[in-house]
Amino acid sequence: MPQSLDRSHWFVSTEWLAAHLHAPDVVPVDASWYLPAMGRNAEAEYAGGHIPGAVRFDLDSVSDHSTDLPHMLPSPEDFAAAVGGLGIGNGMTIVIYDGAGLFSAPRVWWTFKVFGAKDVYILDGGAPKWRSEGREWTGEPTARQPHHFAARYDHSLVRNLDDVRAVLASRAAQIVDARPADRFSGASPDLRPGVKPGHMPGALNLPASGVVEAGRLAPADKLARLFGDAGVAIDKPIVTSCGSGITASILWLALETLGAKHLGLYDGSWAEWGSRDDTPIAVD
Repeated sequence: MPQSLDRSHWFVSTEWLAAHLHAPDVVPVDASWYLPAMGRNAEAEYAGGHIPGAVRFDLDSVSDHSTDLPHMLPSPEDFAAAVGGLGIGNGMTIVIYDGAGLFSAPRVWWTFKVFGAKDVYILDGGAPKWRSEGREWTGEPTARQPHHFAARYDHSLVRNLDDVRAVLASRAAQIVDARPADRFSGASPDLRPGVKPGHMPGALNLPASGVVEAGRLAPADKLARLFGDAGVAIDKPIVTSCGSGITASILWLALETLGAKHLGLYDGSWAEWGSRDDTPIAVD
């Protein structure tokens, strides 16, 4: 296990990765994914330059293609085939990063955890910090030999539509929504056609942008204050949600950093909930 940062055992430093970059069992993974409004092309950016040895994990490609919902978790078999084809095998140390610093990397980190990866970490500061330090960067394609990855789906980490319905009915867990406040309240339209504005009745709102500072996770004392101000009890069960499961993973990472134990992530998130006619919706 790498030496992780004190503020989260799921981060590794740029110094650690630089020192272990060429170890055969360490795999950097470029997990960049951007919203259309960001005006960035993750595939083109990876082709133009990446950390040496990094493979590209495409959230949209490695997903469930039997649904219209965006980048839903694939089957264990499809995940195993995809990451094995990238040259990632069981027992390897996986270091996830993205081009924004901390945006899509937590979703890919969480996905690896769902499918049983043990040594999977996030590069603190991502590509922006790595590049600002003048570290190795290349446009050369990465060629890794395929490996066997035995995926084991951990249902305890994932919540589906029926799970969330049950939570809302029983109040057995807190729903924490990572979307911006205007989309949560219903003041602004959703980004996706056919998806209604608003939120699940009783849900709490903590925009994921608030827990990230300059591409890095905010300090623990600030995280604790933010969740407290949002009305979230860290010691009670929590289900994170967002627009499509990306920024919900940022909140998950922040909650794990604070020691939360009973966590689930609603994979369909608002893209599913807000597109249906049989789900209750509240607006402020």
